[in-house]
Amino acid sequence: LDLLPLEAIMDTEELSCLFEGLKIPKTHATVGFSNLIASNKQFKSLFVNRRLPDEGWSDVQIQSFIFLLSTLDTNNKLMVSENDTSSSRWCGVGEREGRVYSSLVSQRHFGLSHGMGRSGDITEPQPKAVGSSVMVKLTLLLALDAIRRGSGLETPASHGILLPLCTGMSMSLVLSTLRQESPERNKVLWSRIDQKSCFKAIQTAGLECVVVPTRIQGDQVVTDLNAMTLLLNEHDDKVLAVITTSSCFAPRVPDQVDKVAKLCAEHNVSHIINNAYGLQCQQTSKLINRAAVIGRVDAVVCSTDKNFLVPVGGAIVMSPNAELIKNVGKVYAGRASSDPVLDLFITLLSMGLSGYIRLLKEREEMLVDFRIRLSEIAEMHGERLLESPSNTISLGITLDSLVRPQNNDESEEDYLKAVSKQISYFGSMLFKRCVSGTRVVPRGEEKQMGGETFVGFGSSTDFYPHAYMTAACAIGVSRNEVTEFFSRLDKIMKEAKKRKS
Repeated sequence: LDLLPLEAIMDTEELSCLFEGLKIPKTHATVGFSNLIASNKQFKSLFVNRRLPDEGWSDVQIQSFIFLLSTLDTNNKLMVSENDTSSSRWCGVGEREGRVYSSLVSQRHFGLSHGMGRSGDITEPQPKAVGSSVMVKLTLLLALDAIRRGSGLETPASHGILLPLCTGMSMSLVLSTLRQESPERNKVLWSRIDQKSCFKAIQTAGLECVVVPTRIQGDQVVTDLNAMTLLLNEHDDKVLAVITTSSCFAPRVPDQVDKVAKLCAEHNVSHIINNAYGLQCQQTSKLINRAAVIGRVDAVVCSTDKNFLVPVGGAIVMSPNAELIKNVGKVYAGRASSDPVLDLFITLLSMGLSGYIRLLKEREEMLVDFRIRLSEIAEMHGERLLESPSNTISLGITLDSLVRPQNNDESEEDYLKAVSKQISYFGSMLFKRCVSGTRVVPRGEEKQMGGETFVGFGSSTDFYPHAYMTAACAIGVSRNEVTEFFSRLDKIMKEAKKRKS
């Protein structure tokens, strides 16, 4: 708080005298000062309480506060004249002084051009950018508060670090940090989830990925705990970490992270949870909380854009272990852009805790109708909803009736290749009619990734018995969007049936 003397900057007593000199009636000035005093109290409350405001701020209040912070950075100095000897005005002669050529670019960043951290530690305050450093520290406090009081994540969110990286690269950074502590361990067990970023994160960290197969339970694709146990025993002291996933596309459901956490504790192996967009789901947060209580959870990695409605490019890594978070900050090479953090700062202040909780509740309420309506449309076209109750964000329906039957003289391999094109074409029909975010998955698709062959790619298991499509009832989706989606899906399925016949 000493870094930001708001009383000195906003001295209403002094301003009142100055206004009187301009013949502004004192009664008029008092009305304006009441707004100034209220804003001043809000600014101070962030430093004193270090938590998300209950109610969101106005755009004017947010901009005022950011510009106030911006004035504390040395790049936002007054011009220095030849005769100026004032020690309060900076003369920068380094190779990096926060210089920005375009005024448009400078405005876009509110003058905060020094970024965050130092070359030795991304969490370290920047001497030339006190305002930027304050903003980064406050944003982390606000984000953790929103996650604890809004999303319901408790012990796993004890400590955290904001990174200007996607979820996958953030996971890679966590793995690199763990590897420094145990250089003799070079393998990561990865409960199969057919998303490329996590697999690449393991390879980027210079580690060997051991894919743990999943199993089918009803319609759901679930964790194979027996396979996990066997591989832990097989690779033993070569295993650095186990990576599980708690937010995924149906019919894949969140891993049984609580039971995996117990296995990791028994085998003394680190456990990283890929919770990319799981903060919006209370059921997922409860599962992770339980995992931290009964077993081992070293880090939880979440995307900022998927959970807080900001542009792509940021992640938050959380852990019960303060030392791990500290080391992750030291492993990051160089200073970093603070843009994703600034976006999150603005958004959290705009939402307030009540706004964030309202979004979470709206999503949960919409999920009920989403599930019912998707099931109705599927049945209208001879398909059905895939029953995956453990996944409360992503839903799927079968697409089996969109493909022709297998010929008597046709091999299974040739048949799957032929009908794969039909299913994929359905996906293109959706996109051409301005429906985004759906995933269309044919049966038996093969994909090569990092020297590994994945059979049935997209379904997270080798032989899923259905072709299907998924759609997500995610935070921020509006009822109008959902209504229009179902209307278009109905029409597109009719068109696809005509095309097949």
